Amino acid sequence: MVDAVVLAGGLNNGRLKKCSPARFEALITIGTRAMVDYVVHALQHCPRVGRIVVVGPAEELAFRFNSGAVNVVAARDGIIKNIEAGLECLPEAKRVLLVTSDIPLLTAGIVENFLNLCGAMDADLYYPVVSRSAVERRFASARRTYVALKEGVFTGGNLFLVNPAAFACCVGKGEQLIDLRKSPLKLSRLLGGGFMLKFLFRFLTIGEVQEKVSQLLGIKGVAVISNDPEIGVDVDKPGDLDLVTRILETAR
Repeated sequence: MVDAVVLAGGLNNGRLKKCSPARFEALITIGTRAMVDYVVHALQHCPRVGRIVVVGPAEELAFRFNSGAVNVVAARDGIIKNIEAGLECLPEAKRVLLVTSDIPLLTAGIVENFLNLCGAMDADLYYPVVSRSAVERRFASARRTYVALKEGVFTGGNLFLVNPAAFACCVGKGEQLIDLRKSPLKLSRLLGGGFMLKFLFRFLTIGEVQEKVSQLLGIKGVAVISNDPEIGVDVDKPGDLDLVTRILETAR
């Protein structure tokens, strides 16, 4: 079994603010439940998931998860600090599933599928990618950010399997990559000109991306191709919220 950390500390101060008065995005209501409830429910019903830690607004979350089955931890400043807060509650864990709270279409079966893709779990980081065709086949109206690689066009998923010991060693580089994600010029300097040229001309392979990430972070990272587009449909804008609301209402 693996333990899980749900990241629910993002303030509702972006594009979703006009859709909901909730102070945190994780607490935006979809149907009759908060967005984070769907994620926690999926984890609770996956037989391979053990303890669950939710990092976010402690008072509101403790009220929602007061059964003792879920440990609630107050959010800190920034995603890296929030991951650290969650991992600190699981000091003896060998591998931990990190899940964002904005993928309400997640199910126990999808969590199981991802863990199966991780195989022996001997790497330090497993991160999923989903093909554009898989996303559009299931969610034709979804608008995602895609990256063109030699094997095809992909978007990233929003759950990861990490080695907590390795995470502690690469926090600095991880923060640097997050800070530079919206600055292509600075990011290209970090990654190297040859790498960026191969990316621009679509010669870059998944294996090469995997190798570069591993090299930069000083860990063993593995990219796995998932056939579950639900992990790539995160809710960060009104159109996403409308899409998942329709899907979840139809499923009821």
